[in-house]
This record gives sequence, C-alpha cells and structure tokens, in this order.
Amino acid sequence: MTVKEYNRSVHEYADSVYRFIRGNLRDEERANDIVQDSYEKLWRHVAEIDYRVVKSWLFSTAYHTMIDIIRKEKRMTSMEPAHEMEMVYDSHYSDLNEILHEALERLPEHQKTAVMLRDYEGYSYKEIGDITGLSEAQVKINIYRGRLALKSYIGKIETVI
Repeated sequence: MTVKEYNRSVHEYADSVYRFIRGNLRDEERANDIVQDSYEKLWRHVAEIDYRVVKSWLFSTAYHTMIDIIRKEKRMTSMEPAHEMEMVYDSHYSDLNEILHEALERLPEHQKTAVMLRDYEGYSYKEIGDITGLSEAQVKINIYRGRLALKSYIGKIETVI
C-alpha cells in the first residue's frame, strides 16, 4: 500500500471504525485510542498490506484491540467505593436510541459485535467472520440470538413509548 492509499484509508474508514468501537465500548476516549492504535499498526505494516483488504484489516485489528482492553479491564480491580459506582435506575424512558443502547449493552460481547457490524455498519456475514475470526455459521447464529435477545428486552414498541 502506498502513503496515498494509507491517507485515503484514514479518510474513508476512520469514522466507521470509530463508530463501531464507540458503540461497543460507549467510551469516546477509549474508542479514539483504539482507532489511533489501529492506524498506527497499519502504518507499521503499510508495505505488507494490500489496499483492497485494508477495511477488514482495520476493523479486525480494532476489534481485537478492543477485546484485549476489555479482558485487561476485567482482570483489574476497581478502587472506587461501591456507593460511587451505583447508578440511578429510571424505569421510564422516552429516548428509543437510549433504550436500544441499553439493550445492546446486555448482550454477550460476541452477539453485540456481530449485530453492530451487521445492522449498524452493513457488513456481510463473511466480512464479519473475517473481522471476528468466526465462521459464517457462527456469525449468523450470534446475530440471530442477539436480535432475539434485543426483541425480548425491548418487547413491543407500544410498551416502550
């Protein structure tokens, strides 16, 4: 890949990689860090990577970096008092986007990732498999189960509004 193609990949794919990571983590700063880290890794391998595969390479790299960060954070213990970590629960919502994000947060990580890549970013089952390292059948199963869980959580739209 040339420097011009690298710059073009930043222009074309940085926003969608950021949206994907931010949607999973719900943290803008960490999402920015992961996107920047992914492009840094791309720059280190710029001579080895063909531009035709750069999009899936970026998503795959960002996804694996995100998974590594999530695993690392699970091993770390929190030093905050328990009462500061408690969140106030409001049983009445009027923002459908907020409800959808809350429902997505309840999904297991592999289902959440598959649903977001398919429904938010529009990737094919094969592309999602390439990004996540899963087979197409596993991707389809994760999307199906994720959508069922979302439907079960959200229920009828009339009850939400």
